[in-house]
Amino acid sequence: MAGNETSVDSQTGGLSGRSSLAGNATDKALNLLEAASAPGHPHRLGEIAAAAGVPKASAHRIVQNLVTTGFLASHGAGGYGPGPRIRALAARITQGCGEDQVMRAELEVLGRRIGHTVHIGVRTGDVVTLLIKVAGTNPVQDSSRVGMQLPLHTTAIGKCVLADLDDTQLTALVERLGLEPRTEHSLTDPAELRAELAKVREQGFALDDEENEPGVRCLAVPVRDVKGSVIGAVNVSTVTFLETREALLSQVDAARTTAEALHGLLG
Repeated sequence: MAGNETSVDSQTGGLSGRSSLAGNATDKALNLLEAASAPGHPHRLGEIAAAAGVPKASAHRIVQNLVTTGFLASHGAGGYGPGPRIRALAARITQGCGEDQVMRAELEVLGRRIGHTVHIGVRTGDVVTLLIKVAGTNPVQDSSRVGMQLPLHTTAIGKCVLADLDDTQLTALVERLGLEPRTEHSLTDPAELRAELAKVREQGFALDDEENEPGVRCLAVPVRDVKGSVIGAVNVSTVTFLETREALLSQVDAARTTAEALHGLLG
């Protein structure tokens, strides 16, 4: 799983901006809350506004309200991060959550069976967010972590999500976000991406072949909600000099079994 995340990008030195503008007042507040809580906080207001796609003047007003209500905290010198109310909410959601326990248990079974790092990630807005990670047994690991936000078009999880979109939705997303390269192997041509997504739909799985992080190759199988829509994927992550492409492909059935066990758990 790639280590170049969109929330805090080591290549750019800050928050990656959303190219889409936030919608109504609720959308703006949620986008700002998400941006301010991204890894690496506290973040400055300008960074938060850019990442959320909200004009700075509006962002200042909304962020101040989120600080007043306890969802964000001001760290001085213009820095903001998650406040006590959002931390408490996160704790209530994750502690004792039956769905999370089932998902982790299924991933642990898969991890023991194949010996590699496995994740479940979901689409959150215009990125993939990693929800659960079970580290493999290899001494060399990728740089992924829970909460990391990653691009859709360069990750196996993201490709599973994109393959479920109709043509209109996909076109709008590509026009809004662009196809920025993460490595020399990233797909940056819309026609090539469409061809790749056609393969994902046909095969029922996706590959990230060093497209998001050099030396890391991933396989993902889509996870669906109760309505049958793809909301994320189970991901198997390998290091290229330790595992061949063919060996990774041999794990498709195991990953598919896990993905099917998670059907409907996320909505």
